[in-house]
Amino acid sequence: MTTSPVPAAAQPAPRPAGPAAVPPGGHGGRPVRPSAHPHRPHHPAARTGHHPYDGRRPRRPRTACAAPAAPGLHAGLSTRFAHQLVEVLTGARPSGQLMRHTSLDGYGQLASLVRTGILRRGGAADRPRLGPVHDRSPSPDAIEACVRVDLGSRHHMVAFRLEQRGAAGQWQCTAVEAR
Repeated sequence: MTTSPVPAAAQPAPRPAGPAAVPPGGHGGRPVRPSAHPHRPHHPAARTGHHPYDGRRPRRPRTACAAPAAPGLHAGLSTRFAHQLVEVLTGARPSGQLMRHTSLDGYGQLASLVRTGILRRGGAADRPRLGPVHDRSPSPDAIEACVRVDLGSRHHMVAFRLEQRGAAGQWQCTAVEAR
């Protein structure tokens, strides 16, 4: 069987390499897809939350929670507690192990979440993976934190509040929420 040569018009033209290969639009000759949010402009100011033309002001967090948890004094406290809390919620650790680290109300909320099994693992292969723990200190004796938990193909958020209680100043979990 013999093959006939392909005409030059049917072959794609070679593309130059390097920065000159991309046109000023930056798409490299690819078609531009329409935005998933047509009401949001592609202007860089739209991503920052400040629109100079409409007079809106950028959003700011509440000043009461603007300071991160005391980095030197209690570094890692919320991260360690988040790991222990997720282990309890997934069934890898008995809830009684956190009893002395929770207030009565906090333990009631924790026990309720364990009973409903909101973070129950589907199988042995579903090991929980925790994202970074985000914590803020609304007052010197309180820390509020949240963490994203990836459990197989499902994603959950766990939020909790730690407060210093008693004469010894022991940190206790006073509130737990998971979704």
